[in-house]
Amino acid sequence: MISKSGQSLNKRPPCSTACDLSLSHGPAMAIRMDFADYEAEGLLHQHRQGQLIVALHGAVTCRAESGVWIVPPDCGFWVPGGVPHSNQVTSNARLTYLFVEPGAAMLPAECCTLSVSPMLREMILRVAELSEGDARDAHVDRLVRVMLDELALMPREGLELPISDHPKIALIAAALLADPSDRRTLGQWAEHVAVSERSLKRLMIQQTGLSFGRWRRQLHLVIALRELAGGATVQQVAGDLGYESTTAFIVMFRKALGTTPSRYFADRLLSTERA
Repeated sequence: MISKSGQSLNKRPPCSTACDLSLSHGPAMAIRMDFADYEAEGLLHQHRQGQLIVALHGAVTCRAESGVWIVPPDCGFWVPGGVPHSNQVTSNARLTYLFVEPGAAMLPAECCTLSVSPMLREMILRVAELSEGDARDAHVDRLVRVMLDELALMPREGLELPISDHPKIALIAAALLADPSDRRTLGQWAEHVAVSERSLKRLMIQQTGLSFGRWRRQLHLVIALRELAGGATVQQVAGDLGYESTTAFIVMFRKALGTTPSRYFADRLLSTERA
């Protein structure tokens, strides 16, 4: 069964909804989080600073603006300052939050998933080792400056699921997020939301930029990455997403990301062993 991460909020992680960098005396600060010690964060919140959520292990699913993003290992989700967002993590997640002061780096003005190189990850982890009371000497200042320069160069990853607030598209999205194995056709969904198939086809492209078929494949990819990073097997994920065979799921995954699920995560495991 597809896991429902982020439902309990009995123990909130520090810095989950607000973080004041005024004590850091610098343009950025970082915090490491192990979610074996905290329940998943799920409330909508925002920060004055921009935030990069880096997955060291496991995965985090982020909702912001009009989309859902998955952050598997070796990637980070960038949220500009002031943008409401929520995060749901797998139970095995280890994350690093990097908070960046407004204007401190040439970073995107919109939410996106960024690739995180091994060198950048190591610099972020080094900054996270500094406690709030540590003095910011010239060496640390140089490290933070180079770290932010490197972050600004990181390429984007296509791991976004666009979601519209249009009532009919939102209804379909909510239903498929709750049950991604639902295989109803575009025509059947059109009947369900009381529009013609032609109108729904046009509306889907207008609202998401994708055809219905491409949008559903992207949804499957986002969910698959989250579940595989959380420890589910390829066979389990293929079944939960409604694929007739594991091979059919692997073909979809390879077309989307250029490699098989096992190779995708094996490559990222090699680059995150230190974490």
